[in-house]
Amino acid sequence: MSNKLYSKIAGTGSYLPEKILTNKDLETMVDTTDEWIFTRTGIRERHLAAEGEFTSDLALEAAKNAIFSAGITASDIDLIIVATTTPDKVFPSVATILQRKLGIAGCPAFDIQAVCSGFVYALATADNFIKTGAAKCALVLGAETFSRIVDYTNRSNCILWGDGAGAVILQASESQGVISTHLHADGNYENMLHVPRSETGRDTVVMEGNAVFKMAVNTLDQIVDEALAANGMQKSDIDWLVPHQANIRILQATAKKLDMSMDRVVVTVDKHGNTSAASIPLALDVAVRDGRIKRGDVILMEAFGGGFTWGSALIKY
Repeated sequence: MSNKLYSKIAGTGSYLPEKILTNKDLETMVDTTDEWIFTRTGIRERHLAAEGEFTSDLALEAAKNAIFSAGITASDIDLIIVATTTPDKVFPSVATILQRKLGIAGCPAFDIQAVCSGFVYALATADNFIKTGAAKCALVLGAETFSRIVDYTNRSNCILWGDGAGAVILQASESQGVISTHLHADGNYENMLHVPRSETGRDTVVMEGNAVFKMAVNTLDQIVDEALAANGMQKSDIDWLVPHQANIRILQATAKKLDMSMDRVVVTVDKHGNTSAASIPLALDVAVRDGRIKRGDVILMEAFGGGFTWGSALIKY
């Protein structure tokens, strides 16, 4: 018997706030149209957190669903990692606030900030904790209240963003679950997509949309090649693409790179918008719960975000 430790996804969970902001709603707020938004982004609606509803609240609901799905209790968790760009407070971390809300204490809990690549970064970190034996049961989340850093008078990017949370329980296993993860960053592109500090105290997203789009498509192309080459796999070995949900055209370009039908791509951008670090675990949970993704399927997760950061995770579910 092999003593080598792997990590595998034991359960998934997600949560979306009740309030829905449709493209029609946005037509009354800025100079835009439903058709213009949908043809360029693939987005029809997005969810927004209620007043007084924080990132940790969304994370808690997603965590409860993942815990139930995995058939464990909160006390089994020995590591909490939350990927977020929109914490409740400057400090403490969302992870420690979530830990309190789950009624557990003692285990390490911390946030990771890699914007839209955050969940892949968090998953890779938890995977390495488990592989070294430092943890046996990790709660890994992407959770965002991104609407709090959106300028709803900026028609170029206010149409994109949504709020939500997704979670997985990652457990130690003797059989392979997470096959490999690949993380990258390049800080030279900081000003193409960032939230600068404003003198008014309301910090909001600034983005050079076309430049970011081109960079994302080219980088995600390289990510696909890297993940396959590292594992001696072919494009046809991938059963499902679970990408960061930024823009339908980026998803289509990545699917084309994989010679993959869009039927094998999990698409939630139409209903969720871009939920930053929450988008991959949200999409994963949707496809697991509707029965598309089954045990044994090989999944490629990939993301590109501000920083720039980018990364992928190849997983046997």
